Amino acid sequence: MIQLRLAGVIRESIVDGPGIRFVVFAQGCPHQCIGCHNPQSWPFDGGFIAQPGQIIEEMLKNPLVKGLTISGGEPFCQSAAMAQLAQAARQNGFDVITYTGFTFEKLLEQVKTDPAVLELLCYTDILIDGPFIQDLKSYELRFKGSSNQRMIDVKPSLEQGKAVLIQL
Repeated sequence: MIQLRLAGVIRESIVDGPGIRFVVFAQGCPHQCIGCHNPQSWPFDGGFIAQPGQIIEEMLKNPLVKGLTISGGEPFCQSAAMAQLAQAARQNGFDVITYTGFTFEKLLEQVKTDPAVLELLCYTDILIDGPFIQDLKSYELRFKGSSNQRMIDVKPSLEQGKAVLIQL
């Protein structure tokens, strides 16, 4: 059975994507960005274990939840488990936003050695990519922490092999 290692969950968020969202925070992060708002998520052996089905059950309890946001830590360090969670969310009518400290281009390179990276991308509607850079932090940005981060429409990006940006 696939297990997720999570740093935490937020059952209702309006700052992690459009609408009311259920947010899971992956445990474990290789980026360790200066100024990170989740440094407790950095150790790979911390957090707690959950199954994708448990998360979906919790999401379904709230009819106001529009979608799932997968944040971190670094979700792509658990790409197979997070892909299964994203797939289950989509099957239950939720949209999926995934945050990553990797760039879209780096993720495409990782697909060569980890096919689950592509699977998670395929179940993601919007990818917010790039590391958090404290010097580029702005409270004016919608759903991003620093101005280097991009909001990517994943489906056309995969079709074209390059990042297709969106504005929300």
